[in-house]
Amino acid sequence: METGYLIVGLGNPGGEYAVTRHNAGFLLVQQLAERWRASWTDEKKFRARIGKIQRENKPVFLCQPQTFMNLSGEAVKAVSDYFRIGVANLMVAVDDADLPLGAIRMRSGGSSGGHHGLESIQQHLGTGDFARLRIGIGRSGAATREITGYVLGTFEAAERPLLAKVLERAGDQVETWLRDGVARAMNEFNGAVTLPENTKDTK
Repeated sequence: METGYLIVGLGNPGGEYAVTRHNAGFLLVQQLAERWRASWTDEKKFRARIGKIQRENKPVFLCQPQTFMNLSGEAVKAVSDYFRIGVANLMVAVDDADLPLGAIRMRSGGSSGGHHGLESIQQHLGTGDFARLRIGIGRSGAATREITGYVLGTFEAAERPLLAKVLERAGDQVETWLRDGVARAMNEFNGAVTLPENTKDTK
């Protein structure tokens, strides 16, 4: 049986969290579902929303864990086990407060960087050797360490044009990962996303 690919976007379920900064991963896989015309199903046995499509002649599963962020690994483990998807074919999209809004950074593996969703996934899979795509959300202040209120806040209206551009570019990066692998995707897309000058000030 041909192995599939699993793209997980991390976030918190519920309308009150829909466009919060902590849900940047959710927003990316939602954008991919719209781009690829994938429909979602609620899979209670996985505690996740799942979308399935074919890309590059490969079965690709989109996943939004419905466990809340700190328990994301429960859903990712259940989905990856059921569909027999190894860590080499797993991509996890997360928000990153240590990257400025507008930056994306894909890596082939590594530490959680203190992100509770990644920590949970690494705990349940027993490894950090899976690709992850960090989507910068910045911080409310350079010296701020307690950022819970900030990451659970919504993107401001002035930030949303840049966010849309970031999600578009991150989607292109995921497609490159599926087609050409992580090294090519990293080399082509990691870095800052900018808006044209005439779109930065809409007043």
